[in-house]
Amino acid sequence: MGTWNVIPVTTADYRRLAEKRLPRFLFDYIDGGSGDEISMGRNVSDLREIRLEQRVMRDVAEVTTRSTLMGEPVAMPLALAPVGLAGMYRRRGEAQAARGANRAGVPFATSTVGICPVDEVAGAAATPPWFQLYMLRDRGIVHAMLDRASQAGCTTLVFTVDLPVTGKRYRDDRNGMLGGGLRGKLAKAWQLASRPRWLWDVGIHGKPHDFGNLRGVVSGVNDLNAFKTFIDSQFDPSVTWSDIEQVRKRWKGKLLVKGVMCAEDAISALNSGADGVVVSNHGGRQIDGVASTISKLPVVAEAVDRRAEVYLDSGIRSGTDVVKAVALGANGVLIGRPWAYALAARGEQGVVDLLEVLRLEMANTMALMGVNRLQDLKPGMLETRGVCT
Repeated sequence: MGTWNVIPVTTADYRRLAEKRLPRFLFDYIDGGSGDEISMGRNVSDLREIRLEQRVMRDVAEVTTRSTLMGEPVAMPLALAPVGLAGMYRRRGEAQAARGANRAGVPFATSTVGICPVDEVAGAAATPPWFQLYMLRDRGIVHAMLDRASQAGCTTLVFTVDLPVTGKRYRDDRNGMLGGGLRGKLAKAWQLASRPRWLWDVGIHGKPHDFGNLRGVVSGVNDLNAFKTFIDSQFDPSVTWSDIEQVRKRWKGKLLVKGVMCAEDAISALNSGADGVVVSNHGGRQIDGVASTISKLPVVAEAVDRRAEVYLDSGIRSGTDVVKAVALGANGVLIGRPWAYALAARGEQGVVDLLEVLRLEMANTMALMGVNRLQDLKPGMLETRGVCT
């Protein structure tokens, strides 16, 4: 059966459709990791290695996946992680994804380097998005973005701290996305020409193709080299916890620190005023060779000891993965690639449909484990076999 005859259900289904629809350099931007992509693979494989406890003859007539995240009631303990350039995957992609998340009853986090500005994203759905922030050298830009996010109604800030420098992502070099001279330009031209539906939907009707939150500061994504030059010049390797304390003073809403992979950093985040931490290795897009996030979740959750919320990011591909993360101490999870694949493949409706599958998978898994409530999920219900430290 051809790819286009398959009704997408799982994350893998949407990934295959996204690969068919997107120019290669954009698909690789979603799909790829740093270096040899070892850590990216471990994020997924280590989750798969965890075994569930099957229990029978339990009353599971009232299974619910409902919870709260950062004080917001949600249909399941899941939020859409910030993903850069989402407006290049589908026409005004961040706005479509925000509507899809809103329909599914979960939060959407919009990226600093999204195509749609935060106010456009906020206007697309009934519930304002979370806003993701990178610390840039130009603190004036940072302050302006924080003010804009606050004015748009955002109540949660996701402060990503694992990009003092960008990871080495070799797919971007191989496919001509970044440089490559004449060969790179020809490669990109061919990739664009081979995706006429994308050209019509995004290339022509998805404009403007600039970074909405950085409008007037950096040129549009038509010149990705200029974008990379700007990012490389603005990511600040001198940032320390004191800078987060300054953001905490300016930001009046909830604060999540994303990029924590050890107990010591989790404690430092809390001491700097964070309301929660996100255990994340940036989806394996930064340092290759680092441990999987699921393997580090238990030690971070133990260190936090319920004083703040703990989230898992990187590697989640199914509702069963969400159940595993919650059992190991997460209040919830963030997903990135899955929703980006679904958006690229089927737009807003694809996001809605995938999220419903994840919710049903969660409920089904809980029932077969003999559990009705998320609070009843415990580490003893899993066999980690050395995956978790």
